[in-house]
Amino acid sequence: MEISVFSDSFKHALMITSFVMVVMLIIEYINVQTRGIWSNKLQSARWFQIPLAAFLGIVPGCLGTYTVVSLYSHRITNFAALVTVMIATAGDEAFVMMALIPGTFLKLTILIFFIALITGFILTMFPKISEYQPFSINRGFHVHEKEVECICFEPESIPSRFKNISFSRALFLAGASILLILLLLGGIGPEEWNWVRFVLLGSTVVTLFIVGTVPEHFLNEHIWEHIIKKHFIKIFLWTFGTLLVLGFLVQHFEIEQWIKGNMYLILIIALLIGVIPESGPHMVFISLFIAGTIPLSILLANSIVQDGHGSLPLLAESKKSFLYVKLINLVVGLIVGLTGVYFNL
Repeated sequence: MEISVFSDSFKHALMITSFVMVVMLIIEYINVQTRGIWSNKLQSARWFQIPLAAFLGIVPGCLGTYTVVSLYSHRITNFAALVTVMIATAGDEAFVMMALIPGTFLKLTILIFFIALITGFILTMFPKISEYQPFSINRGFHVHEKEVECICFEPESIPSRFKNISFSRALFLAGASILLILLLLGGIGPEEWNWVRFVLLGSTVVTLFIVGTVPEHFLNEHIWEHIIKKHFIKIFLWTFGTLLVLGFLVQHFEIEQWIKGNMYLILIIALLIGVIPESGPHMVFISLFIAGTIPLSILLANSIVQDGHGSLPLLAESKKSFLYVKLINLVVGLIVGLTGVYFNL
């Protein structure tokens, strides 16, 4: 059983880290191609970041959340947008609710979207909070002044790059190819062929195209120096370690029975369980709701605080940001939960 926990944690950590790296690579590529125009516009359009983050958050799964975390860690989106996406997301639990309680899922999604939207816009009224940024200016995406260095796609140069392939290009192509094969064979990612798996597959194919066509400068400076060295090991180790510890806790302690035995504290428990950056422990609240044991307000409160695996890359990149997001979400979840329980909603 312990071996199963280890292997499952490893596979999930590999998938999460790989997708975060793929998102970073694609964003870096777009940023260099456009010479930073798109990221500068998104940085300046603070009002637009909030609805964008809320929309990405309500997309089932964690892909939208990973994207906002990547943008935040590169100083493109602000802290208010980060809080917004974390409130809006329900992680992998969204798929379960879609299948078991589609009507409730739709209602919950609408509610959580507007709660996230309102919270995000309220935070923008407090610049010290909404503009909190633990990452230095050097963490932003890099655009070089010499235009020749930033030409990422030159069709006439592609044959020569493969003819005289460098070690770094061969390494990145091998890594992306292995990731593609694992996705195709079901080694990582969702077990069924759903839209999440297709998105992962498509983004991996795009990654193969990028690493196969960009110049050596992009491979060495942007992919290796700016993405792999600064992010990969740290995100993978933190994600793997967290999943491994949580896996053992869930396996050796009857968390579900403990929750069911403390009905008067169910709201507080729902909020505290929501802090766990994992998809799994939160499933019990869906079961309790379906059984008619808890009201919608408690399920909503748990959904506000929890974000599945979405916050794991953030935990790896900035512990303070992770804690601040969770504290704000706990307050929002407590207010919504108490209001719902008071009015018996």
